[in-house]
Amino acid sequence: MSFITNLTRMWLTRSTKPFIFKNEYDQFLPFQECHNLGLYIHIPFCKSICNFCPYCKVIYNKEQCDEYIKALIKEIHMVGSQYEGKKEVTSLYFGGGTPALAASYLKDIITAVNEHFIITEGIGLELHPDNVNEETLLMLKEAGITKISIGIQSFQNKYQSILGRKTVNPEALKEALNKVPFETVSMDFIFALPNQTYEDLKSDIDIAFSVGANHVAIYPFIDFTFTTSEVKSMPKKQKRKLLDQITNYCLEKGYDRNSIWTFSSVKEAKYSSMTRDNFLGFGCSATTLLKDQFKINTFNVQEYIKRINDSKLATSLTIRFTLRQRMIYYLFWTAYSTKVDKRDFERFFGIPLKKMYGFELWIAKLFGHIKEKDGVYTMTLKGAFYYHYYENFYTLSYIDKMWGIMRKEAFPERIEL
Repeated sequence: MSFITNLTRMWLTRSTKPFIFKNEYDQFLPFQECHNLGLYIHIPFCKSICNFCPYCKVIYNKEQCDEYIKALIKEIHMVGSQYEGKKEVTSLYFGGGTPALAASYLKDIITAVNEHFIITEGIGLELHPDNVNEETLLMLKEAGITKISIGIQSFQNKYQSILGRKTVNPEALKEALNKVPFETVSMDFIFALPNQTYEDLKSDIDIAFSVGANHVAIYPFIDFTFTTSEVKSMPKKQKRKLLDQITNYCLEKGYDRNSIWTFSSVKEAKYSSMTRDNFLGFGCSATTLLKDQFKINTFNVQEYIKRINDSKLATSLTIRFTLRQRMIYYLFWTAYSTKVDKRDFERFFGIPLKKMYGFELWIAKLFGHIKEKDGVYTMTLKGAFYYHYYENFYTLSYIDKMWGIMRKEAFPERIEL
């Protein structure tokens, strides 16, 4: 697995040099000239821990949550005040954890953000199904949330049981969402669970759109080595067939494909914190991507609070990109939207895409992975599957290793990937 990703990395970066993350960071972040800049805020608290979830989270404790939010607001001011005036950003997303556990603080957090940034495309927040009730939704709306993403995983008891989750009541969701509407209501599902069929997944999507969703995300199950889940991944051929079937079904229904895994019933409904050229991350485990660097905050909640209270950024690791490394990162996450525009690439790097990766694009077209029209490269169904397949390798070879180490060490000295 790591052999494939390493070989691909060496070919695409034209170097044997690995991705090297070091225990260093810049206190001053050069984001002022970044275009298409997004914001992300991580709230790590959960009432219970799902055994399949790889993200940074801890059991909710009100005292610790209060302390964390104070540090989070301080971090926002530390970074935001580095430049005079307000920086225009595309969006703000809250992830977790279960951000709704800090619903009473959201207004204060967003007020702090608004002191330094102008958000042009709305504010999104992830929700646990238990939090989809009129009281919580009204609190979110009053705070300024315009988009919500509900982590359903599956409406079917057999899969909720496999994942260690409770049954989700579709009618209760529908009632709450009818009372408190949002610009985007997304619902997340996991595909490629053991013995999952096309009919299973189709049923989940149909229910989602019938109870108030205008956007769905269908994420593949990934078996991280550091989680306690005993669920095994679906075999490759079966997974590809399922992904192709459900993609074709959504397209036949007239749903708009926003990315590899997401579909919406109306074009305006979008939910993605990933497809940004650059972004600033706040909170423990949050990542920041700028023109020449990528950094990740410590996963340790108490160490995060301590660093911020000492008026230092809570960065645990930083990679300084070579030009080719930054290009690969750009292409990998831009391709998540299923499209890459050569004009956007040249605008970002000042170099034509074909000059850097003309051979690779020719090969991808030859094998039927992409199509080109008016300078826009679009993935075919085959290309989308192999993107997913490689992303799975990338996740298990790189992210799994990094997150596994960072869950144990607040500030590791160095990681090579």
